[in-house]
Amino acid sequence: MILVILGTQDKKFNRLLEAVDKQIKKGNIKDKVVVQAGSSDYKSKDMEIFDYIPMDKFEDYIKKADLVITHGGVGSIINSLKHDKKVIAAARLKEFGEHENDHQKQIISEFKKDGYILELSDFDKLDEVIEESKKFKPKKYEGNNKKMLELVDSFIEVSNNKPTIIRPFIAIFAFILLVILLLV
Repeated sequence: MILVILGTQDKKFNRLLEAVDKQIKKGNIKDKVVVQAGSSDYKSKDMEIFDYIPMDKFEDYIKKADLVITHGGVGSIINSLKHDKKVIAAARLKEFGEHENDHQKQIISEFKKDGYILELSDFDKLDEVIEESKKFKPKKYEGNNKKMLELVDSFIEVSNNKPTIIRPFIAIFAFILLVILLLV
């Protein structure tokens, strides 16, 4: 099974679903395709499409998937990697109205550079990237909790050396980093 994850953005990402559907119609994808589409409104008789999936069922789909095709959202990528899945990521782009900026290109680039995922930049070559995924050996994902804790510690230490007026802002920032750490 192939799981396609489009996240919870309030913008559509039909461009990726069109590319997947095109490969199904060409016969290059024969697997069952399940889609968490978010606010995308793409319709296909060849894919099982859900707007949103309850978290427990979503986790089951990830566990069952042989391949995950996702947008460049950090949460979707990391969650898939934590389940030892092969991941193909495609960036939502500002030029297509899929996001406010192109930061997902940078996210994908970093994960790809580190050997965790494959990137889909040319949607007409999805079949080639799927074929490449069959031989791809992704690097095992390990959270970077230790580094995040060191970063939080350094902010707390800096806070103690700053004027009293700045300390609350540094503490809030450290707290936000800690929450991120716990989510990752």
